[in-house]
Amino acid sequence: MSSESIQPAPALCRRTLLAGLGAAGIAAALTACGGSDDKSAGSDSSDASSGAAGGAELAKTADIPEGGGKVFADQSVVVTQPTAGEFKAFSTVCPHQKQRVNSVENGIITCPAHGSQFSVTDGGVKKGPATSGLTAAKITVTGDSITLA
Repeated sequence: MSSESIQPAPALCRRTLLAGLGAAGIAAALTACGGSDDKSAGSDSSDASSGAAGGAELAKTADIPEGGGKVFADQSVVVTQPTAGEFKAFSTVCPHQKQRVNSVENGIITCPAHGSQFSVTDGGVKKGPATSGLTAAKITVTGDSITLA
């Protein structure tokens, strides 16, 4: 008898191991990517366009002063009324350094961090250091009720 021992080919063992690991990885990835369409199952959407508390009223039109506006910090939106009956909405995130605007006075939306100012009409820059305007947000006005769209 020969003193050589017969061992399984190492490549076959490695291939089997790698294939098993690959399959486990794919299964884990598919499980992580899968989701439930049931919104009551604890899914939390932070998309501001989904509406204030699922389409709940954000404000009454009478709450938004003509030529001014109101900041809704919890929804990250500022709603303005540039002229009577015309309502606009913008993100509260200042494009300069991502701080939050916090006031609307005399037709100007102001960021307290560095003093950038924006127009209530179109969110455009009135005074820097910001070099671009506020991002528009979508609202729906139905009767005297304003909701995020």
